[in-house]
Amino acid sequence: MEFEQATGYFIGIMTIAFKSIDSDMPALTWIDRWMPVWLRPYLHLARLDRPIGTWLLLLPCWWSVALATPGWPDLRFVALFGIGALIMRGAGCTLNDIADRDFDGQVARTATRPIPSGAVSIPQAVAFLIVQLLLGLAVLLQFNFFAVMVGAGSLVVVAVYPFMKRITDWPQAVLGLAFNWGALLGWAAVRGDLSAAAGVLYMAGILWTLGYDTIYAHQDKEDDILIGVKSTALRLGEDTGKWLTGFYCGTILLMALSGYLAGLGWVFYLGLAVAAGHLAWQVARLDTSDAKDCLGKFKSNRTFGLIVFAAIIAGQIR
Repeated sequence: MEFEQATGYFIGIMTIAFKSIDSDMPALTWIDRWMPVWLRPYLHLARLDRPIGTWLLLLPCWWSVALATPGWPDLRFVALFGIGALIMRGAGCTLNDIADRDFDGQVARTATRPIPSGAVSIPQAVAFLIVQLLLGLAVLLQFNFFAVMVGAGSLVVVAVYPFMKRITDWPQAVLGLAFNWGALLGWAAVRGDLSAAAGVLYMAGILWTLGYDTIYAHQDKEDDILIGVKSTALRLGEDTGKWLTGFYCGTILLMALSGYLAGLGWVFYLGLAVAAGHLAWQVARLDTSDAKDCLGKFKSNRTFGLIVFAAIIAGQIR
């Protein structure tokens, strides 16, 4: 990285640390404390210090692997999907930031990201994206041929998602298509085919994403109006709670159907009831006018996803 870029990045970090800025880049994370200066902007670009996105991408993969595997899931698949989710979430963030660079510079929460702040140039970001995609391909090639083809199919959805907020009030639906592809890929990796159970799980994940990303989008309502981008938070407005109830009820019902189609035992449904209680808590306690509360409820979906994962395993081993 050139000296001017390094200087700009350092100034940006110090500004976050010593001024009260509404930014989504936390001050002085492990990246800023321990990583080489030249590498830090790229790690921030991949959001490696903000793991919630990786979890939300990974959990549908783990659900599907567990759903497809009698007994305990294969730890090799669990590990491979963990690595793949980390890499591909970073690639998705890089692509999104390239596409949104002009918008991000106008929003307080995103203005300090590496591209709008000038810490990473567009050619550098593109090169970094290519490296991440090649690493993701290396992970994907560890699976069977059918799974590789299923995984490759996700690239179309991933590529178009960053532009959806310009043309539709429902970009969260497209994010759901992308973020839950693992519900298909996990089954394909284990079984070498697809089934109704995997397809229903995929639909459940899409509704889940519509819920949690609508909550997330409420953080940016005012800025989105000013810069002219769309979201379900703006579309649903004061009716968000009712829609979240519908999204989450659909999520639980479809997950129950998926478990039934996969022949899971009764313990699965007990665990799913606990997961449903967690979603009910989100809706009941959400304050869409409080950005911090929205972020907290959004992040709590990792807990929901882990409960579902445990429930599927329990349903398999009975």
